[in-house]
Amino acid sequence: MAAITAIIGRILLGALFVFAGFGKVMDTAGTAAYMEAESPFPGSLALAVGVFEILAGLVLASGFMARIASLALIVFTALTTLFFHEQVTDQVQAAMALKNLAIIGGLLMVFAYGQVRGRIDVVDERAKRLDAEVRAAHAEGKAEGASAASSD
Repeated sequence: MAAITAIIGRILLGALFVFAGFGKVMDTAGTAAYMEAESPFPGSLALAVGVFEILAGLVLASGFMARIASLALIVFTALTTLFFHEQVTDQVQAAMALKNLAIIGGLLMVFAYGQVRGRIDVVDERAKRLDAEVRAAHAEGKAEGASAASSD
């Protein structure tokens, strides 16, 4: 059950970035104007930011290289908070900053636990462990047989 909820959580976190990225890509002019008005960044980065969010969100949701994607998104979200939601005396900006901190918390959980192992991985690991035990028992049997033969 924990694996399923972790996968769902990772997908939902990824979806947040995918939808935000699509919003930026669909309205690059609006995003560029907002970036220039609210931050030191040039508006020409609007499309690149949107594409980054889409790709990083998809990578995170897929679980492939989830730790790397979560690290990149942690840095992105922290920078977004610092440059776009720094006016914490404004109630809306404070709410956005707290939302971003919560997202960073979720991304830290993904980074801490990485890709949650699926059922196939558990079965494969169990089979490898059993094979190793069989090889060890076989080697031990050969060693005992060799020492018994030399003592005769």
